[in-house]
Amino acid sequence: MTAETVLAGMSAMKPWLGDEEARALAEVVASGSIAQGPKVKEFEKDFSSLQRVRYAVATSNCPSALHLALIVAGIGPGDDVVVPSLSFISTANAVTYVGARPIFCDVDPATGNVTAETIHAALTLDTRAVIVVDQGGVPVDLHPIRELCDRHEITVIENAACAIGSTYKDSPVGTGADLTVWSFDQENIVTTGEGGMLTTRRADWAARARTLRDHARSVTGMGRPESLAALPEVYLEIGFDYRMTDLQAAIGIVQLARLAQIVERRRTLAGQYVAGLAGLRGLRFVADPPYGTTNFQSFWVEVLPGFPVSREELLGRLADAGISAKRGVMAAHRQPAYRWRDTGNARLQHTERLTDRTLILPIFHELDPVSMNRVMNTIHAAANGVGR
Repeated sequence: MTAETVLAGMSAMKPWLGDEEARALAEVVASGSIAQGPKVKEFEKDFSSLQRVRYAVATSNCPSALHLALIVAGIGPGDDVVVPSLSFISTANAVTYVGARPIFCDVDPATGNVTAETIHAALTLDTRAVIVVDQGGVPVDLHPIRELCDRHEITVIENAACAIGSTYKDSPVGTGADLTVWSFDQENIVTTGEGGMLTTRRADWAARARTLRDHARSVTGMGRPESLAALPEVYLEIGFDYRMTDLQAAIGIVQLARLAQIVERRRTLAGQYVAGLAGLRGLRFVADPPYGTTNFQSFWVEVLPGFPVSREELLGRLADAGISAKRGVMAAHRQPAYRWRDTGNARLQHTERLTDRTLILPIFHELDPVSMNRVMNTIHAAANGVGR
């Protein structure tokens, strides 16, 4: 790789931040109140309105929101929770945090999401909850899953970490689950640097999550009256430090206002990739499912056996061109932390195929035509046997 190529290196994902976020941060710093406070409350209100959910509880990150979701749903030791293996490992980790057992299920090969059928194959007599994931922003087909789980009195938790701005049957994703969790890390299209959110229709679950995120104390930073008198604090149960700061929330408020513009831009970029690569044999691209739209948080490509080079070789060619593509989503059941656990007997053939064959191409708001053409030209060269 030449020095010129290194300097022209391209990241797979970058947040879209600007002067508005900088001004919002400066205002919070000038206020002298930077921890969890009024900006967090405003961010929660804006988020619940945008996503059409009744209650929103901001957290330090998405795994903490998922941990709280399992706790308020009453999941604990002796319970089984069905989860996709094709997901970042935090999905399974949250289940182990509460002492329950993750049961891995397979996914639909087209969307990379769990289905009612793959969940049904993994159910046990002890299944108390199911965690579904909107993989890379592709909405999960939730209605059949709800029908299955409601029959068996199973709680449905949606991990919509990457899916803000995606839709399911003309509504925002996440509205149909019992609990939904979200991520605002720097690889997501709405970012606060780090940060998460829990949403639900149940007031009791939201209230308990708010208490648990702040050490389960009776008087929280957001609930103290404007008084100089120090109120006694009572710690109601074992809680956690899962709070979001006003600094993060201030950025999130600006980002939420841009969501429609961000999603429109990413969908345009995804369309340009498809148009530019559609003539190549042996590649399959992520796409909208028939029941919804994706925000294209990720633009993933499956490298099929008919393509002239393997996924690994294509990643190498992209790297040689200074392009930072990524391997597809991991399979958690292959990781040492879970490889030897008794996690059930469901076959995970589609999970293993997707994790072995997919890669994620650069997609971010400021991706320019010259850079996109460099990505596509590199892939065309590989398809035509040029180079190496």
